[in-house]
Amino acid sequence: MSRPRQDPDLVRPYVRTGGRTRPSTDVRLESVVFAATGTHPGLNADGRRLLALFAGSRGGGLAVAEIASELALPPSTTRILVADLIGLGLMTLAQAHDAERPPASLIERVLHGLRAHA
Repeated sequence: MSRPRQDPDLVRPYVRTGGRTRPSTDVRLESVVFAATGTHPGLNADGRRLLALFAGSRGGGLAVAEIASELALPPSTTRILVADLIGLGLMTLAQAHDAERPPASLIERVLHGLRAHA
């Protein structure tokens, strides 16, 4: 007799992404994104959960790694979901200048997000 499943999330990552394995936009784990505010009718549950993370951020951005950690989603799945929201115009990707290095606080937040997800 088999044991009951231990995984509380019954929706598999490939279902969340519609079978896609790559984001439509170059979204990296260290990428910082900003979300639109307000309600977005017709958005799927993952999109609503993702945008809800920004409700308390006071207009600030979140790293994709932080989002993955907060939602307990695989990083690759999170990248695809974020790219979908960017495509819908509900998120924007922070513009990075190649000559500039990201601030240490951002790197630290990404590191904490990755450790929490591991």
